[in-house]
Amino acid sequence: MNEELRANPGYAAGQMAKALVTALTHEDDETRRRAEERLGRWERVVAGMKDGSLAIGSRTPVAGLPAWVTPEVVRGGFATGDAAAGGPLLEYEAETARRAGIPADRHSLFAHHLTDAGLSELNGLLDGGRFEAAVPEEAALLVVAWLLRAGDRVAALDVLEAIGPFAARLRFLPRPGRERPGDPALACRETAGGVRRRLAARRPNTAVATMNEALSVWNPFADELLEHWLETVRDGRVLAAEPDGWRERGAALLDRYAELARKHTLCGKHRKPKENLAILRKSLEEVLAGRRPPGLLQHAVDSMVAKRGAPGTAGHTAVREQQAADAARPTHHVLAQVVAERLGSVPQDDGVPSTDPFLAAVAVGGREVELPARLRDVVENALQAPVGTLVERGIVPSAEVLAELVPQLVASTTALSYPDPALRRLMTAVSGAFRNRRSLLLFNLEHQVRLDELPWVAAVARYRRADEAAQANAQTVLVQLAELTLDGFPGTIVPNPMVSALGALAERAGVRVPFVEELAADIFMGTFSPKFLRAAQLAGEVLEGSLYERYYGIDYAAVRTLKDGFADICKDRAGDRTGASWVAANGTVIEQAQILTTHNLAALVHPVGVDPAEGWGDLARRAFGVACRLMRQVEGNPRPLRAVKDAAYAWRQAVFYLALCGVKEQVAVVAWMQDELDRQPSHVVRRLDPVLAGLRHVLTGGSLDDGTPPQGRRFLGWHAGGHWML
Repeated sequence: MNEELRANPGYAAGQMAKALVTALTHEDDETRRRAEERLGRWERVVAGMKDGSLAIGSRTPVAGLPAWVTPEVVRGGFATGDAAAGGPLLEYEAETARRAGIPADRHSLFAHHLTDAGLSELNGLLDGGRFEAAVPEEAALLVVAWLLRAGDRVAALDVLEAIGPFAARLRFLPRPGRERPGDPALACRETAGGVRRRLAARRPNTAVATMNEALSVWNPFADELLEHWLETVRDGRVLAAEPDGWRERGAALLDRYAELARKHTLCGKHRKPKENLAILRKSLEEVLAGRRPPGLLQHAVDSMVAKRGAPGTAGHTAVREQQAADAARPTHHVLAQVVAERLGSVPQDDGVPSTDPFLAAVAVGGREVELPARLRDVVENALQAPVGTLVERGIVPSAEVLAELVPQLVASTTALSYPDPALRRLMTAVSGAFRNRRSLLLFNLEHQVRLDELPWVAAVARYRRADEAAQANAQTVLVQLAELTLDGFPGTIVPNPMVSALGALAERAGVRVPFVEELAADIFMGTFSPKFLRAAQLAGEVLEGSLYERYYGIDYAAVRTLKDGFADICKDRAGDRTGASWVAANGTVIEQAQILTTHNLAALVHPVGVDPAEGWGDLARRAFGVACRLMRQVEGNPRPLRAVKDAAYAWRQAVFYLALCGVKEQVAVVAWMQDELDRQPSHVVRRLDPVLAGLRHVLTGGSLDDGTPPQGRRFLGWHAGGHWML
């Protein structure tokens, strides 16, 4: 790694400070605990950067650990110095050691599973499929066992030679689990157990509990005090008369007040001297002590009667009945406990095929209470269904969340190329765990570790068969996932985890396509890997002569003849970056790369073959809707640049979709866009009117680079100076 390129230790220190504040100040115990763990991880990052044991920016950031070891990674791609498969023994490891009668350490566990007895255990797991792997390393010994029973001792020894030096440090033993023969196309955001624990951990809302105490305890008591004082009213004057037993009944009220104040401590309003309840109570204390009541007594009684009527009147009774009903309504906390109990009756490590049984109304006081939307949304996360269904129902709210759900789908699809059923199950687990591996911060165009770099995956590569059926299945899943991404989130660029998933499927499908990742402006080093030029040239095959090419002023014919120099073209198109911060200057160059490559959209059209069911015009409309929504977040926003940038990306996607439409549909969609814009707030209209004017100008044959459009503007997200929209 170039010694001049170093990660900024200030970022790590800032993250450590944030974690410290949360750990010290947050009111929730669990949140504080997680913050303390996060603080510890960032402390290790800072210490490792300081003493040189961490090489942040390298694909081997931890001294002494090869690239295939899964590192513990925190936000921003910083390695902590620990291995994800390291740390203290887990409960299942300790139990395995106890059962085998061996010392409870990883080296002993490793050695035991190379004996006949240990290999027999591993073979049982292979055949039964009752194992799981949270990190790829946990499947390594299973691969060794499979190779040995396949008669491939050389490959097994190669794996052992690679992983043996780390036997005392890393987990190579699989976790116990249960066989899951279900449809790999089904997914859920959370398991039933995860949702149940989240609901059970909900704490009562103090503000709601305080309000309910006021409604159910202190308001009725105030009515009793008011009734007591109204007994003394004659001709509108308080204390004009004193009925028999009035003082005794008053003393009993004060005793009951003391008992209520001892039991019900949330609401303190009754203690405030200027509150009517406090005035009535204090006045009663004074009178019973033989002193004159405060002068506010008459006003307090009159105002209470004027506001709601005297206790017992129709108006007053109606108000108090409604308040009592409100106080009796079960709180979100109570309802959450009921739903958590319902979820406890189903398997906890999977989703549920239907959430209806858990969302049924709760019977309270002889009536049915519907669950609030907030709780329903939490429970819906446990629904296990096709990913498309989860997107349609809003359970998957973003492309980033969608990307989190696809690793197992990709893993099961890619594993179909292994004919042996046991090996196929095993490689599904390995691939799924690997897809959840967090990306490292890398410099100098280094690439992330690939699945086939894992020694135990490389050892079984020869047993993979790329037959036509497996390729066809991967192609089908690739197209379905790509269409789902565009249809579900047409105004969002394809997130990097999804790019990785699509790339893995394309490789298994035998489709050569240069998918490109989104680059971070704060670590960009001014150059691009060769696949960016290939992606731009592929985009030219789809878009040469199109509205997209004309709108962004691209010469795709020239791009398609290039051998290298892609970064130079991007810098030239970014223009003068003098005076810009280095992040903004980088951002302008990266955005030009995204424009030239379409950031994977052209690749999804050709060669992947995406064909949206509702047509490209529909995607263009919806992407423009996303741009409008993002622009509504700009006004009054102290940090508006993120919204402007994302709106520009959504706009770029709209222009791309529009470029794939016929001319007649293009005219109709642009007219619809203008109608939609006219319905937006004035500040959105002011900012996007020049953008639509620029598109119309290009659509009618003009150019945004010849100075002819007096009002039309090309919408870009990054600008070296202040953005013209702001």
